[in-house]
Amino acid sequence: MDNIEVFDSPGKGRGLRATKELLSGDVLFSEPPFAAVVFDSLADKICHSCFRRQDKLQRCGQCKFAQYCDKTCQSAGWKEHKLECGAIKAFGAIGDNFGKAPNENIRLAARIMWRLDKEGSVMSDMQMTSLDDLENHISDMPEDDLKELKVDIHNFLDYWPRNSKQHRVDDISHIFGVINCNGFTVSDQRGLNAVGVGLFPNLCLVNHDCWPNCTVILNHGNQSAVNTVYHSQMRIELRALGKIEPGEEVTVSYVDFLNVTEDRQRQLKMHYFFDCTCEHCKGHIKDDLKMGGKEVDGVKVPEEQVKEVTEYSLQMLQKMDKARLEGNYHEVIKICRECMEKQEPVLADTHIYQLRMWSTASEVSAYLQFIDEAADYARKMVDGYNKLYHPCNAHLGMATMRAGVTHWQAGKIEVGHGMICKAYAILQRTHGPTHPITKDLEAMRMQTEMELRMFRENEYIYKSMREAALKNQPMSMMNEPMAESVKNLFRRQKK
Repeated sequence: MDNIEVFDSPGKGRGLRATKELLSGDVLFSEPPFAAVVFDSLADKICHSCFRRQDKLQRCGQCKFAQYCDKTCQSAGWKEHKLECGAIKAFGAIGDNFGKAPNENIRLAARIMWRLDKEGSVMSDMQMTSLDDLENHISDMPEDDLKELKVDIHNFLDYWPRNSKQHRVDDISHIFGVINCNGFTVSDQRGLNAVGVGLFPNLCLVNHDCWPNCTVILNHGNQSAVNTVYHSQMRIELRALGKIEPGEEVTVSYVDFLNVTEDRQRQLKMHYFFDCTCEHCKGHIKDDLKMGGKEVDGVKVPEEQVKEVTEYSLQMLQKMDKARLEGNYHEVIKICRECMEKQEPVLADTHIYQLRMWSTASEVSAYLQFIDEAADYARKMVDGYNKLYHPCNAHLGMATMRAGVTHWQAGKIEVGHGMICKAYAILQRTHGPTHPITKDLEAMRMQTEMELRMFRENEYIYKSMREAALKNQPMSMMNEPMAESVKNLFRRQKK
């Protein structure tokens, strides 16, 4: 690859560095998945070929497990599903497994092994590492994880067809270990929710930094065209967030920066088996903002009071998460309102527990059609994010887009258009101008620009036309809030 090369990064092992100057928005490389699968919990809601969320899917007539948008997607996915189809069917006929499919890690490991058997460990000249050379960290796993690994290997051996090439247990273990610490979170077409896991070998070489110079975005490509000549593969794209000098190491963040240093360090040690020594961790940068108290006219809220409300907030967040998982959204809003009433006079507008409340309250309020309330929460959330995140952070861009759309729907066209323009500027760099999300956002930007012009020319006529339009075509119910959003780069199987 012209932009980057593999090198030995001090204290980190292998890494990637720039070979020439790169600018914000530049694509360092793009890479299709070696293999990818849909999460078990979403197997009947997500297309197993393009990973798009659809209301109606067509089920594979043989294994009854895989689901597809249509015959075009099914044909596109047949190359990977061909061997898997019979294996799933046979696995579901075994004793305790009757009617079931193996879990996502087993399905992904099998897809990887079948591809290795057919094509070898290095697929092309663009692949900078073989799967054999990737770290599996099995020796670093705690005892409970090792027990689960043994169970997965046992079930894998039940699943793996007898007429496929047989492998040593050590080789199978290595693949599971690689998945465990390098499985990349695959999002749906909205880019907001995690729907699957895949393995991208080149991406595994990119080291972590809590304040990185690159971001990774999933592009779903195009598999909907009837003529397969126009199909493009799902792929990840590594994009520069700012200027990168020749010789500078290329980094991404494995965990969300919206955590204090101690929590990020714990997550990185537990999931990826290393201690982060980046500047933001060493200096505990922005931790004071993330757990700080409110300041009014130069007077800070007493630390004891901040600590008390922080502990209360953590308890309420746990209650809120439970209600959200149960789908009890009216209870979620009740909990949020009760908690925010105590938070807002005491906690800083950058306190991460207050930001989590605003984020959830905005999303759930929009779903329940409390649009004005949702817009207010979204504005507060974005104001806080702007003080914490890198100005080109993809999470910031997506959150700003959501907030802009919510304000637009609430009739607050000036604020909504401003947020949509800001989100568009961020996503142009993080996602690129041709990404489906960016193109959708561009259409929103043009629409809100036209409406803003109408509003400024004659506010009364604009509002009258808007009210008439809403009466003729009431606002549709928003998508149900999802429990799992895309925050961490890599994903381990849930315990």
